[in-house]
Amino acid sequence: MKIKQPEPFTFEGGERAVLLLHGFTGHSADVRMLGRFLQKQGYTSHAPIYRGHGKELEALIDVTPEQWWADVQEAINHLRELGYEKIAVAGLSLGGVLGLKLAYSEAIKGIVTMCAPMFFDNETQLTQGFQFKAKQYKQLEGKDKETIEKEVQQLLNESEGMFKQLGEFITTVHDEVDQIYTPAFVVQAEQDEMINTESASYIYEQIESDQKDIKWYKNSGHVITMDKEKEQLHEDILAFLESLDWS
Repeated sequence: MKIKQPEPFTFEGGERAVLLLHGFTGHSADVRMLGRFLQKQGYTSHAPIYRGHGKELEALIDVTPEQWWADVQEAINHLRELGYEKIAVAGLSLGGVLGLKLAYSEAIKGIVTMCAPMFFDNETQLTQGFQFKAKQYKQLEGKDKETIEKEVQQLLNESEGMFKQLGEFITTVHDEVDQIYTPAFVVQAEQDEMINTESASYIYEQIESDQKDIKWYKNSGHVITMDKEKEQLHEDILAFLESLDWS
C-alpha cells in the first residue's frame, strides 16, 4: 500500500510569522492545528519537514542532527524570502531543541518550547517510541507480522549511531541555553512519557530573558499539540505572541 507523504506547509495570515518545528520521528502534522489556529488570528506560519522525517523510519538512519539544523535555518530563511522579517519560533520536542538553538544563533522575536528534552537520559523511551512508529508505518504498508518484527529489529540495530548523535546534539544545546535573551514561553505536559520533565524547569531557569514564563499541562502527554489541552495551549501561545514587541 502506498502511503501519502506529508508536506511542509505555509499558512499566510499576517506580517507576524511563526516558524513551527515538529518533533523527532514526527512531521508537519504535529503542528498543523496550531498553524491553522494562528492563521485565523492573523499570524503567518511555516512548518518544514526535516530530512529523513515523514517517511519510513529507515530514512532517519543516514541523516544527522546537523542536517536537521540546516533544514531549520533554511526554513527561517524561506520565511524571510517571502518577505517576513518579524519571526517567532515554536517547537515541539526535538523542534523545541532546534528552536532554542535558533534563539541563541539568530535574532527572533520569541521562542516557545513544548516538551523539549534537555537531558539525554531517555534513550529507552526514545527507542521504544522509534520502534512503535516503525511498526505502525510497516503495518500501514501492509506487511505481515513476521516481516515487521524482522525489519524493526534490523532498524534498531542500525540506528545506534543516530541516537548517539542525537544525544550529543541535545547536550550541545543544553550547554548554551543561558545564552538566550529572547522572550520565552516554556510548555510542559505533566503526563509526558517520553522525556525527563525536569527539562522544562532547566530551560526556564537557564534562559536569561527578563520576559519568560513556564506552564505545566496536567492532562497532556508528550505530543501536547494534539492532546486533550490543545485548545488551551493554542490560546496560551497566542497570549504569549501578543505580549511580544513586534516593532
